[in-house]
Amino acid sequence: RFNIRSVDGPDDFASMEEVLQRRFARYHSAQEEKDQPGYKPDLAFSILPDLLIVDGGKGQLSRAVKVIEEQGLQGQFAIVGLAKQEEELFLPGKSDSIRLDEHSQGFYLIQRIRDEAHRFAITAHRQRRGKIGLASRLDAIPGVGPERRKALLQHFGSIENILAANVEEIAQIKGIGADLAQAIKTQLE
Repeated sequence: RFNIRSVDGPDDFASMEEVLQRRFARYHSAQEEKDQPGYKPDLAFSILPDLLIVDGGKGQLSRAVKVIEEQGLQGQFAIVGLAKQEEELFLPGKSDSIRLDEHSQGFYLIQRIRDEAHRFAITAHRQRRGKIGLASRLDAIPGVGPERRKALLQHFGSIENILAANVEEIAQIKGIGADLAQAIKTQLE
């Protein structure tokens, strides 16, 4: 899973480009490090895919091909673009799309892959948004900055657990104290 770092606002092309650059940069790093003593490969990044399915049509596919070429990986694996509306497949260098019979096993497989990718992305987005929400609730409390917020969340794990704790338990966290612990309880309730 990759969180988008360098793209402001919704930009599917730039976001996909960033993710692919980071993914394949990690592949190259894994290749350089594999002969180091004590190296434990991260299997998610130390091998290349057999097939890269790009979520989108010709534009997204051409952007992905550009990144793959920049990384020196052209010809190392197959790549295809999957357009959403018609379940069309696009291949690099081909102007016409491939349409699978909507009752075929291939069509069903492609739909399942796309749906799983979307489910994964939505779940990750919700989790990230939830963490930001937790952090902002704690940040709104005077006296709780990034360090104290981090200490609270590392110790308790969630806002719910902080709420379940008593003032004395909260006060035991390094840098909190009784007065701030009381303020935290009051603000969160």
